[in-house]
Amino acid sequence: MSATPQPPTRLNADWTLRCVVDSTQLPWVGSPHAGVQRRLLERDGGEVARATSLVRYAPGARFGSHRHDLGEEILVLDGTFSDEHGDHGPGTYLKNPPGSHHAPYSREGCTLFVKLRYQSPDDGAQLAVDTRRAGFRPGLVPGLSVLPLHSFGTQHTALVRWAPGTVFQPHRHHGGEEIWVLEGVFSDEHGHYPAGTWLRSPHLSAHQPYSETGCLILVKTGHLVEP
Repeated sequence: MSATPQPPTRLNADWTLRCVVDSTQLPWVGSPHAGVQRRLLERDGGEVARATSLVRYAPGARFGSHRHDLGEEILVLDGTFSDEHGDHGPGTYLKNPPGSHHAPYSREGCTLFVKLRYQSPDDGAQLAVDTRRAGFRPGLVPGLSVLPLHSFGTQHTALVRWAPGTVFQPHRHHGGEEIWVLEGVFSDEHGHYPAGTWLRSPHLSAHQPYSETGCLILVKTGHLVEP
């Protein structure tokens, strides 16, 4: 039986560069745990890495108990993700703080968007938010609605819904911006980004985003200042 190929230790790891990845074109690669596969979006390190990935659990797959020294953020895309804290269905946002640990699994299988090792060591909040039941609030321009998920220091994570035809004003990203497109098509002067696209814009980058068709995006800002 062949060994699981090792993931690259550096992938899209230069925060000073703009990065756009169509995840639908990436292969699923194995992990050290049977039934758990990943699509790698960015990575800096070995199996313990600062990383952004899609993670897919086959039905019945389990991941061994492990510790998150610099935290973990998860958005459940489909299926049910479980650990000793409970069962988490589609649309659940989870934040496991630095120093936390768990032994996750999935009875029916699931797909997750996962970020590792981006949190401040002082950020102790543990969260589980059912975004499908939570209320969005009006954004800064007509057609935009926002569901804040977590903030600490300069870092902010939110879901943002764009009605068709919504246009945002030109702006600059202090601390950078990262976007995962969940539904529809998100656009700016640089291009169009359908569901399944991951974008990273560096510190002090600028753009004017809009959506012709409408979209739903997960946005994280202010975390790309220090490596």
